[in-house]
Amino acid sequence: MKFPTILVAFVLAASSVLTAQQKKVSLEEIWSGTFREQRLQSLQSLKNGKEYVVLNRDRETGNTSIDVYSYKTGDKTRTLLNSADLDGISSFDDFKFSKDEDKILLSTEVEPIFRRSSREVFYVYDLKSKGLKKVNEQKIQEASFSPNASKVAYVLENNIYILDLKTDKTTQVTTDGKINSIINGVTDWVYEEEFSFVKAFEWNPSGEKIAFLRFDETEVPEFSMDLYGKDLYPSQHVFKYPKAGEANSIVSLHMFDLNSKELKEIDLGDKYDMASNSPETEKEGLKDFYIPRIKWTADPMTLSVQALNRHQNELDLIFVNAENYNTEVILKETDDAYVDITDNLTFLKDNSFIWTSEKDGYNHIYLYNEDGKLKDQVTSGNWEVTSYYGYDAKEDRIYYQSTENGSVNRDVYSIRPNGKSKKRLTNRTGMNSASFSADFTYFINSFTNFETPHVYTLHRAKDGKQVREILNNNELVKKVEAYNFSPKELSTISINGNDLNMWTIKPSDFDESKQYPLLMFQYSGPGSQSVSNSYYSTNDYWYQLLADKGYIVVCVDGRGTGFKGADFKKVTYQELGKYEVEDQIAAAKKLGERSYIDADRIGIWGWSYGGYMSSNAILKGNDTFSMAIAVAPVTSWRFYDTVYTERYMRTPQENPEGYDENSPLNHVEKLKGDYLIIHGGGDDNVHVQNTMRMVEELIQANKQFDWAIYPDRNHGIYGGNTRLHLYNMMTDFILEKL
Repeated sequence: MKFPTILVAFVLAASSVLTAQQKKVSLEEIWSGTFREQRLQSLQSLKNGKEYVVLNRDRETGNTSIDVYSYKTGDKTRTLLNSADLDGISSFDDFKFSKDEDKILLSTEVEPIFRRSSREVFYVYDLKSKGLKKVNEQKIQEASFSPNASKVAYVLENNIYILDLKTDKTTQVTTDGKINSIINGVTDWVYEEEFSFVKAFEWNPSGEKIAFLRFDETEVPEFSMDLYGKDLYPSQHVFKYPKAGEANSIVSLHMFDLNSKELKEIDLGDKYDMASNSPETEKEGLKDFYIPRIKWTADPMTLSVQALNRHQNELDLIFVNAENYNTEVILKETDDAYVDITDNLTFLKDNSFIWTSEKDGYNHIYLYNEDGKLKDQVTSGNWEVTSYYGYDAKEDRIYYQSTENGSVNRDVYSIRPNGKSKKRLTNRTGMNSASFSADFTYFINSFTNFETPHVYTLHRAKDGKQVREILNNNELVKKVEAYNFSPKELSTISINGNDLNMWTIKPSDFDESKQYPLLMFQYSGPGSQSVSNSYYSTNDYWYQLLADKGYIVVCVDGRGTGFKGADFKKVTYQELGKYEVEDQIAAAKKLGERSYIDADRIGIWGWSYGGYMSSNAILKGNDTFSMAIAVAPVTSWRFYDTVYTERYMRTPQENPEGYDENSPLNHVEKLKGDYLIIHGGGDDNVHVQNTMRMVEELIQANKQFDWAIYPDRNHGIYGGNTRLHLYNMMTDFILEKL
């Protein structure tokens, strides 16, 4: 479906005199935070549903406090805890309540490990007794209260421990944990990165059992990075990283009984018995599987386990009886390509459950009986459920976000589990997202569109009626009035039989009778979205800077991106870098036919997957693109991790052509234009190996190019003046080469 072009003018000059007086944006302003939006800081709803808590920090003293606010009025009602009142803690970085909200876990001295993981010193604060207790003298991971808050479980050096808060006695649950070998209770690198979780243990609702995952990564190959720092000798960072087609960790499910002290490995059935795999399967290197989620059901003695084959196209939902350890497959989800993993599984009181699936071609909500029989398809239509917020048992309503108002927009809805009585709870066109109070009385809506930076408002969940405005960014709107920012145009472009979403930024003094160079930006990864009806990101201010210098900047979401149905997203299966690149080349050619675009001066840039794309684009589209910038690019999917890569490509052993035909490494001889490749030397995600191999191939093909390595910087390439330096480099390259 096409939609009309939306022109959003922040402020357009009324005359040439006014234009001359308006400011031009600079990189220093952009990266110093001049245009940073105010965001509503993270808050937690109290279980009463009428109040929420926020972690506040006193700028003068550095003390931190947990303060309570009323949803309805926004007024602060009381302070639960202030670090100034604690002995031995000047501040804390985060907090977690016990289920009864009588105790708080305080996180201090946080030491990041990877993207989501960290080691921390934890304390337990008792709100009733005012007592403070350190959980362990060492830095630990993922401390978690038992349901009745009498105990805390945590991971130390890859083993699980339980502290009894009444007796101060610590029980060691596992003993075989070893760095770069055996992990208990937290995930390995690839699970953390690709399945998006770290804590791999769960208390059952009655506090009698702990279910946990164990990872044996003994056979996983190691990756090594040199970190230079400021010492005389570099240090070496070595960690287990399974590249596509290589050995994964062997994952297993275990359960610990706190009363009997029995530690039991759970047999999930022959399908998940490593010893039962055929020689043919073992030869393919596919004998292993994943357990991307474990979750206790409404029955305190029934654990749900999501088990996924290595191809990631068969997902079993398994129920485990925690008393006799019997297992039963309740639901099977299959797909010709792959099954996405989510956190949407919700159990109702009778152990029926809510589930999301793409099985009808779009992501929708389903309700199943406790035995896994389908009861109702809750939502349906040629649109996607993009977030599942939860189920309100009292009102018998499900809350969700969707693209019912177009793939570039989001709205919040409620609906009954039988699929009836649907209500749209948001009424402004753009990107709406919700954060609900614990009892679903209220939700805080975050709204933005091209014209409007984020606005946070409080609404009644039952009908969506606005109660009050919480926070806006009107000051930012006033600030940009001093600049001659161009309108941002949202439209579609017909490419290869599809209407693709596109945005465009033109010079503020755009003259259709003139010709302008074109810079295309894209990411293009599976299920991603770069074109949406939302306010400027930091990069968008950079595009305004480039527009001021006479460039047109365009972004096109091609095939393989998300929120337009499973077929559109999964067309790239086993051929990453084929259809996405074809769409970018075709879009560039079509845009180049416009009279005001100089078809000889078309460039493209991207980061990560986008860097992979821009590299392929200037090689395969060497008659179209004259310049490309690739930041932190994948240059061969053989170098990337198992979970992400094999989900979309299967293994290199099964699909060598898919890997190699679309690898920039194998097309370097086609380079004609100007190419800049940039990488962080400490990137644990997309390893600098990708760039080093690309550089070597270009050298051997005697192709000239530009490149830069940022020492010790990770995938985000930031810290100090790093981002400013990076964007100065890219700006200079564009001005010189395009």
